Amino acid sequence: MVLLRSSFFATLVLLATATSLPRAMVVHESRPAPAVGFVHTGVPPADQELTLRIALKQNNIAGLEAELLAVSTPGSARYGQHLTSEEMLSYVTPSSDTVTAVNTWLKEHNLTSSVVSPAGDHLSVKVPVAKANSLLGTQFSVFTHIESGETTVRTLEYSLPADIAPHVDFVGPTTAFLRPSQGPKFTPFTSERKRQSSSCNSQINPTCLQSIYHLPTAAATHSASHHIAVTGFIDQYANSADLKMFLRDFRPAVTSSFILETLDGGVNSQSSGSAGIEANLDVQYTVGVATGVPVNFVSVGNNFNDGVNGFIDVMNFFIGQSASARPSVVTTSYGFDERDLTRAQLTSMCNTYMQLGALGTSILFSSGDGGVSGSQSQTCTTFVPTAPSGCPYVTSVGSTQGTTEVAASFSSGGFSNYFPVPSFQKTDVSGYLSAIGTQYRGKFNATGRGFPDIALQGVNFVIASNGQEGTVDGTSCSSPSLASIIALVNDQLVAAGKPTMGYLNPFIYSAAGRAALNDVTSGSNPGCNTNGFSARAGWDPVTGLGTPNYTKFLAAALAA
Repeated sequence: MVLLRSSFFATLVLLATATSLPRAMVVHESRPAPAVGFVHTGVPPADQELTLRIALKQNNIAGLEAELLAVSTPGSARYGQHLTSEEMLSYVTPSSDTVTAVNTWLKEHNLTSSVVSPAGDHLSVKVPVAKANSLLGTQFSVFTHIESGETTVRTLEYSLPADIAPHVDFVGPTTAFLRPSQGPKFTPFTSERKRQSSSCNSQINPTCLQSIYHLPTAAATHSASHHIAVTGFIDQYANSADLKMFLRDFRPAVTSSFILETLDGGVNSQSSGSAGIEANLDVQYTVGVATGVPVNFVSVGNNFNDGVNGFIDVMNFFIGQSASARPSVVTTSYGFDERDLTRAQLTSMCNTYMQLGALGTSILFSSGDGGVSGSQSQTCTTFVPTAPSGCPYVTSVGSTQGTTEVAASFSSGGFSNYFPVPSFQKTDVSGYLSAIGTQYRGKFNATGRGFPDIALQGVNFVIASNGQEGTVDGTSCSSPSLASIIALVNDQLVAAGKPTMGYLNPFIYSAAGRAALNDVTSGSNPGCNTNGFSARAGWDPVTGLGTPNYTKFLAAALAA
């Protein structure tokens, strides 16, 4: 099928809307073609209902960034003094002029919005396709993901009235094309394979992580003061029976489970065969490693209205919680390619991470499993950065393997095409680029934010799923395991009367932070018909600054 190109599309928009728009319209976002793997396959019914998300301009996002760095950078007089909700919201709540202008415009189309974020910076509007076409000066179409056959209603371009555009960051879901997610592959044990599991070089379990990273086995002592949140998407369910089986075999002293939270219609089915490999992995390596730290599994359903599979919704869910209910660490093992969203959409998403980080939550994301080819292995001619790892306000986690650690070949890493190099990372990125010289020139953005920031074991993790034990690989193993380590550090900080770590990156890149990491200097992340980037001394776009030594990391955190 022929892809719907922008010139042809613009003609359609002109013909369809020129006589129906009462105000001068300006193109707000556009893309020349759907994301890789999608094709245009038709037109949706005019009365099909869409739920639009309107992201409003925040009043002082630059001011919030300055506050975040002030409370997160070791050596700052305000280090550790996380913002209150009221303080944070004062930077992102839209102006009254913005709110009035956008709602007046909607009323002109007989539409009413609902506020769906604590700051009031995200509005939700239900509208039939025909009216959405008129409202946004566009023509929504049906696009099909070729490999999966899944369909979605999107457009390649939309417009806003010229006087409204300055008040709006983006409207979604419009130009966002997220591919169906592929989780880690589970390889069940055979009896013979299970007998060969004595070495941590061949299989990883909680005891191996405790040994490799010098983790404590004693239970946390201040569990009422902090917890880990594990996010779950795309109908991934964490199974309680599988967790019990896993703990029985690998952490028999641990008897706790997880607490369920839901939003956007999320559930957590416990029926036979419904367990999710991803969800099970995430809860088993938080409950089973962060001994005694409470773990909340947050199931995000399919009723999301943010246009990005609930990624913004779940962060607003945490932002809206009270300080005592809010997690100190959030780990997410899901992601996508940066090019699947527009710059405005990803910037708005990234700003929600800034908000949550300012409140004192550490936000971890798996970097992806496609090497330099993106979130998944794919054909490409230029390197494909992943998201949200390119956002500087998240800590991106890559993977290693072996007790003498080397980079895992699937560990996604590279440089963002949307976000510039943050100040705390400039020296490291510059040093790496100088080291590789002209290698891969033109295949990546040499001025972009580099990722991952840090790494952890990610190969041959033993899990239990649907009553069987076996192994999985991926950065999905690494992020929840790192979340457990940060939670154990937080417990000791609370015991010492100190605040939890919050936004991690300025600490990790500080002299004390990097001294608490094991530098990984071997391995690479091939993709796009290349050998990919190589791990080197210092920071590299495969393993970041390296893997944590808990004892040193804790000492540095206590001294910060």
